[in-house]
Amino acid sequence: MSRQSFFGVLCGLALLILLPSLAEARIKLAALPDRADTVIRLDHPAATLIEEERVLTLQKGLNHVDFSWKGVSIDADSIRLKVLTQTDKVALLSLSYPPEEASLVWEMHAREAVEVAVRIGYLLSNIDRLIAYRGVANLDETQLQLRSFLVLRNFSGEDFDQATIFLSSSQSFPEQIQNEETKQILLFTKPAVPIRKVWTFDAGQLPWDPERLESNVGIPVVYRLENVPKAGLGAFGLWKGKVRVFQEDGHQGTIFLGEDQVQMVPVGERMEIYIGDSRDLVVTQRKMREERVNVRRNKKGQIVLYDTDELIQARLENFKDRAARLTLIQHVPGEWNMEDCNLEYRRRDANTLEFEVDLAPHSHRELVMHYHRRNVR
Repeated sequence: MSRQSFFGVLCGLALLILLPSLAEARIKLAALPDRADTVIRLDHPAATLIEEERVLTLQKGLNHVDFSWKGVSIDADSIRLKVLTQTDKVALLSLSYPPEEASLVWEMHAREAVEVAVRIGYLLSNIDRLIAYRGVANLDETQLQLRSFLVLRNFSGEDFDQATIFLSSSQSFPEQIQNEETKQILLFTKPAVPIRKVWTFDAGQLPWDPERLESNVGIPVVYRLENVPKAGLGAFGLWKGKVRVFQEDGHQGTIFLGEDQVQMVPVGERMEIYIGDSRDLVVTQRKMREERVNVRRNKKGQIVLYDTDELIQARLENFKDRAARLTLIQHVPGEWNMEDCNLEYRRRDANTLEFEVDLAPHSHRELVMHYHRRNVR
């Protein structure tokens, strides 16, 4: 056999060896035309789930489907494939990760040549979302025009030309976003959400007698709104995010009041937006009595347990020209029972009392709270 003929035989054998590999289906993440429907799920605060549907053309017998993601921040261990159609004709046999490659290979067996729709799901890093709110209060501070925005940031290495974005099972919308793009998307506008301006004095955090301090003591002020249908909300929970609040100035402009970070507000719960401190309301509180009673001693005459009889008085003053609602929070540690109290309250928990006190303009009210603590060590 001549050298030329021998070389031809070798080339032919090499081509026969390569033919099965060339015939294998290769589906790449970068092959955007192969992607059909894509879902971006943002309902988990720490992870983004991508679900995409593709159509695979499988030959009869064994097929190798290679899924690669070079330059894209995919959690390789999270990739899942689900066959959606022709499930009786296709079987997923195994999964392997080639060494030193950003790819995996599914081994699939088809009873006959067939096209199947599959759904590929995976966790994608460096694509996330922020929720931002913008509120404009009216002059009377009774209503808030509330707008909510989704800030979507994509630095994952992947372009999404057409996708359905899910914030929750009840919130979804179509959108497109390219790699290294940041988008701000309006989620909703509520033109007149009822609000109540509330001052909050927490006796566990603020000084009881501001007159003894050299610096002024402000009482935190919040706008309180309810996530309920009667307020124009209540269709879904309000996401955790940043709120910036403005107020109409009466001259077709607005003034900036402040900003706050709010937590998730489920349906039926209330959102409180901190807008600053006020010195128009003053709370002066003193403990008028703390006496030990029912003292118990051990055999050596040492005190081991006792009860206390305590009396607290607080003066609540409003120097404003408008009425104000003050939320007064008191803390009573340990076991206790109320002997007498001149104002109504509710118990947040076993040791926290909350008073809602309405104060007329330029007026004051008194709180007198007499309680008995038991088994103090």
